[in-house]
Amino acid sequence: MHHILFYDVVDDYVVRRAEFRAAHLEHARRAHERGELVLAGALADPPDGAVLVFRGPSPEPAEAFAKADPYVIHGLVTRWRVRKWTTVVGEGATPP
Repeated sequence: MHHILFYDVVDDYVVRRAEFRAAHLEHARRAHERGELVLAGALADPPDGAVLVFRGPSPEPAEAFAKADPYVIHGLVTRWRVRKWTTVVGEGATPP
């Protein structure tokens, strides 16, 4: 089972993230090493958000990630939400 963490970000996100980028990426690498975070990245054209895909039976790892993320803590993320994603095809998919 997968869960997607969606981020909406401030208008000047690209400029403001520089100060917190190393800490954010380290936070993401640790989640990946634990096997929770599968794939993550910022949206482009326009850079108005980010999408992070988590693997696991509950949304809790994604929610905990967001609450501890330097981007969220320092106000670069204006809104975040987690959605259950029913995957059916591809590596790691969990078809019904």
